[in-house]
Amino acid sequence: MATKTAPDASRRSERSRRAIFDAALALVGEVGYEKLTIEGIAARAGVGKQTIYRWWPSKAAVLLDAFTADVDEDFAQGLPDTGDLAADLKFVLRATVDEFNDPVFEAPYRALAVAGANDEEVSRTFAARLMEPGIRVYTERMRAAQETGEVAADVDVRVAAEMVLSPFSQRWLMRTGPLTHEFVDTLVDQALSGLRPRD
Repeated sequence: MATKTAPDASRRSERSRRAIFDAALALVGEVGYEKLTIEGIAARAGVGKQTIYRWWPSKAAVLLDAFTADVDEDFAQGLPDTGDLAADLKFVLRATVDEFNDPVFEAPYRALAVAGANDEEVSRTFAARLMEPGIRVYTERMRAAQETGEVAADVDVRVAAEMVLSPFSQRWLMRTGPLTHEFVDTLVDQALSGLRPRD
């Protein structure tokens, strides 16, 4: 007689996992981070709250995993390289403007920024899983431009990437001005004016 083996409690059901992620992302947009609860996520996802607590220690951890679930696939493609650095950066940053202005994206991102300000572990994980990969793809594109002579040989390409990304993040996070296509076009032009080789 065959012996039945107990299911591995540590293995997550992909269906439940996706339902929890979808619920967390939807709810944070509807009720905000402060009113987001594990109980609410569980009810929306159709799972028991203990299921969530077995897998994540907090609502911030659930939201972080939900928000970054597909980030590796997104960054694996890198930035476009048409041979025109300015055009490539403007193309990507314009798409990023549209994404950051979308309430579906904005709500969880802002919630994680708030959570990270109060939780060092969330902040470190968020930086490692989302911010660093983003900086890396911009750095790689800057390095490629450096190799073709669009960027000066003595430029620190990591710093160059941050010169483009940091003003974008600052404007969006602090709401110091509208995040528009025109803004990122100007940002790219002014940043690259200081990065190009000098005659």
